Amino acid sequence: MKQNWPIALLVLGIAIIFLGFVYDVLFAGIPYQDPTPALQASYDLHSRIASIIRWSGVGIIMVGGCVGIIRRLMKKGRVQIDDR
Repeated sequence: MKQNWPIALLVLGIAIIFLGFVYDVLFAGIPYQDPTPALQASYDLHSRIASIIRWSGVGIIMVGGCVGIIRRLMKKGRVQIDDR
């Protein structure tokens, strides 16, 4: 698991994005056509929370992808040095 943690971050990020969409559907749902101010405020709050969850997942995916790419490039650099 020590070597595969960037892949675990990618999977975790995808799961968090999925959970953000689920939260959006369950709590924010589809907005009403002519909502009262209270319903609109509730929808806006839950929609913002779902957006934060999804963007957190995107950030985790970006970190996992960058770390994976950096580790792969460093690994290729070590192999070339050892072959000389």
